[in-house]
Amino acid sequence: MKPTTGAREPHKLTDKGQATRARILEHAAELIYTKGVHATNNEQLRRAAGVSGSQLNHYFPTKESLVLAVIAWQAERVLTFHRGERFACFDNLDAFRAWADFYVGYERAYQEGCSLGSLASEIIKTDLDVHDELANAFDQWRDTFRDGIERMQQLGRISAEADPPRLANLLLAAFQGGTLLAQVARDIAPLKDALQTAIDYVQTFATSPDAACSCPLADGEG
Repeated sequence: MKPTTGAREPHKLTDKGQATRARILEHAAELIYTKGVHATNNEQLRRAAGVSGSQLNHYFPTKESLVLAVIAWQAERVLTFHRGERFACFDNLDAFRAWADFYVGYERAYQEGCSLGSLASEIIKTDLDVHDELANAFDQWRDTFRDGIERMQQLGRISAEADPPRLANLLLAAFQGGTLLAQVARDIAPLKDALQTAIDYVQTFATSPDAACSCPLADGEG
C-alpha cells in the first residue's frame, strides 16, 4: 500500500462490512504494536484478519488510510471506556481513584502498556502524515479529564486556583509515563506511584477534606 490517503468510510458499509472492517483494524493494531508500521505488510494482515487482498484494498486502499483508521479505532475504544458511567464524568476524586485502581488492578497492565500510547510510539516514527490525528486523539483523552476537573470547580469541590488544563496534562502524563516504566520494570509499582501522586496533587486543591469526593444524595434529592 502506498502512503497516500483515502479509505471507505465506516457509515457507508453494511453491517457485515462494518464487522469485516473492524476485524481488520483490530488485527492491524496488534500487528503494528508487535512488529511496527513498516514491518506490517498486507500478507500478514490478510492472514491475521482472514480476508482476501481485494477485501483489504477495498476497505483500505493505502497504508496511510489504514494507519489513520487504526488510530481512530484505538482512540475510540479508549475514549468510550473513559467516558462511560464507570468514572462518573471524572467530576470527583473518587472517580479518578477508581480509574487508577482499574489500571493498577489490571494484571496485564505492565505487560501491555497503554494501547493508544504504544500505538502512537510506533506510528510517530514513520513519515506518514498522521501526526495531527494522533495529537487529536490525545487531546480528546486529556479533555475528558479537563472537563471533569472543570465540573469539580463548578460544583465547588476544588478551588478556583486549580488549572484544569494543567492538571489534565499531569494526569495523562502520569498514566503514559507510569505505564511505560511499568512495562520496563515488569512491575505495576511505577504506574501505581505515578497515578497516586498525580491524584494526590489534584486533591490539594479540594475546598474541604471531603469536598472533592462523590457524595450520595440525601433522601428526597435527585
